[in-house]
Amino acid sequence: MLPLLLGPLAAKFTFLRLFNYITFRATMAAVTALLVAFVLGPWILRRLRALSVHQVVREGTPDTHKSKGSTPTMGGLIILAATIIPTLLWARLSNVYVMIALLVMTWMGAIGFLDDWLKLKQKREGKKNEGLVERYKLAGQVTLGLGLGLYLWLVPISNLPGASTTLPFYKYVLVVPAASWLAWTYVPWVTFVLTGASNAVNLTDGLDGLATGLTAIAAITFAVFAYVIGRVDTSAYLQIYYMRGAGELAIFCSALLGAAIGFLWYNTFPAQVFMGDTGSLALGGALGAVAILLKSEFVLGIVGGVFMVETISVIIQRSVFRYRKHKHGLEYAQQHRVFLRAPIHHHFELKGWPETQVVVRFWILGIGCAFLALSTLKLR
Repeated sequence: MLPLLLGPLAAKFTFLRLFNYITFRATMAAVTALLVAFVLGPWILRRLRALSVHQVVREGTPDTHKSKGSTPTMGGLIILAATIIPTLLWARLSNVYVMIALLVMTWMGAIGFLDDWLKLKQKREGKKNEGLVERYKLAGQVTLGLGLGLYLWLVPISNLPGASTTLPFYKYVLVVPAASWLAWTYVPWVTFVLTGASNAVNLTDGLDGLATGLTAIAAITFAVFAYVIGRVDTSAYLQIYYMRGAGELAIFCSALLGAAIGFLWYNTFPAQVFMGDTGSLALGGALGAVAILLKSEFVLGIVGGVFMVETISVIIQRSVFRYRKHKHGLEYAQQHRVFLRAPIHHHFELKGWPETQVVVRFWILGIGCAFLALSTLKLR
């Protein structure tokens, strides 16, 4: 909005040329996101406490987490506000990349909000706290993925083919279907990436500040990717594909970074509020959308390495449990689990690691994944 309003005045007031620079607007988006989180955060916290929107403690939760049942949830509203408002202020609203990223984040946040609200309603009515039925939640995610995949396939928004992606560590390698009639496979690919990313962050959100910190690390990494991919000179120097207009996603990613750090102020141990599915699904959807739009889906697997490990640990735990239950019975399966508890962050908790130690060590691993992802820009 601000570039649209103030950009034309740059000819008369030279200092307004700053609004034409992505680096300046990205920095201001991050700062604005922090301010929004600090200003709106306390008010949202008071409203959540007043409405008794408390965290639902599931069966089998470690004893150290039992006390968290009185902590407000749905704090993802802070993240959504602190991401959307700065993006609308500092990004060019005519940019289709930015609008798609905002739409995906809002859609996923709405699904999470409905899930959290239903859990609260069921808790008040004395019913089992299941929230939104799993298949309905998945249906909402898949519908968005299919819609986005179809749109990008049929209406390419960049100078690259719609149904395509790139490979890290390789220069100028564009992966496209071998035959034109196979182009439809891009749609389920987008659906898989978007749904997988949102659920991966959702599974990781189990310790104070864990998913928030990892998201901040991923957001600043993708801000760098968006900036270099959206510039002719840097993309040519690094021997990666240039995507016209993609640089504006750096503003969205910077706002996401600021929102995550701002929310971490309230979410760090001991947490004053949890993001709930409102935040985790929105954050995962945002990261997935950015990766898809930048045609860097495989880079997402590197940047979000910790998210992937968390998800894989759940898949392994459930698959092995079902197999052993079928083969040897329930009692044997319960006594011979792969992990003490999944996702894997709870495994380390039950191994004796303090919650803060697990979180910080996982952040360190996330930083390592980010460095590895950034190295793909040069190692080609």
